[in-house]
Amino acid sequence: MFKNALAQAAEEVSTCLTNALSTYPDGLITDAMRYSVSGGKRLRAFLVIEGARLYGVYPRQSVWAAAAVEAMHAYSLVHDDLPCMDDDDLRRGLPTVHIKWDEATAVLTGDALQALAFDLLARPEAAPKAETRVELIQTMTKAAGARGMVRGQALDIAAESALRPLNLEEITELQAAKTGALIEWSAMAGAILAGQDVGPLRHYADALGLAFQIADDIMDVEGDAAKAGKRLGKDEDAGKATFVSLLGLDGAKARARELVAEAEAALAPFGDKAQNLRQAAQFVISRDS
Repeated sequence: MFKNALAQAAEEVSTCLTNALSTYPDGLITDAMRYSVSGGKRLRAFLVIEGARLYGVYPRQSVWAAAAVEAMHAYSLVHDDLPCMDDDDLRRGLPTVHIKWDEATAVLTGDALQALAFDLLARPEAAPKAETRVELIQTMTKAAGARGMVRGQALDIAAESALRPLNLEEITELQAAKTGALIEWSAMAGAILAGQDVGPLRHYADALGLAFQIADDIMDVEGDAAKAGKRLGKDEDAGKATFVSLLGLDGAKARARELVAEAEAALAPFGDKAQNLRQAAQFVISRDS
């Protein structure tokens, strides 16, 4: 059931993004945007759609917010892969944008994808009420900007040249911003669309986002680069502190399982309706890519 729901969400969001980009002028940047938003698990989009479904908001509406967060996530990956950031040449098994084209194209493509995210959230189809669209946009700016994802990336870059490795509290704070902020927004978006309290889904997403990053750190140590579609072992090579280096491999796996249990417990108010979201929590620590 979960895998079908994940695949369905991915298909709906891909169609939405394809249709949105079909209205953009032909050219290099639009081509690179299409390239950047293709593929991936679409986990963030799935969280938007399933979270909204809990409140009776269905994909014909929630797909716009789901597509928006995938555009924002794609922008972050394009910029994260640049030589001045994490310097990666492979993403989802394909050349990164600056490798396929050039660095200037990658910068502009990321800029355009960020703008696309807000374009999608501002459309009347995303929410009938203007105040709901404004709330989606305002919360997205917090999640993606200098109070969220961008701050996390800045902390990550600073850690590379710090005099000492980060401790557990510091790395948890870093990842809560860099990875967790967009995951949190994705889970909360459904409640925002329905005009409901975001608290239960925020608690779920906070635990899920941290489990996701711990799983990434574990994958970096014992994953298969061919399945992951990216270079692994970079953190160890760079001497960076990770959840694995701080907790040990077994300790990191145990902590990830604890967080999954915490995420599942947060869904108790929703009963069986939240089964797909419970399975998503299990998925993030069992995936191989």
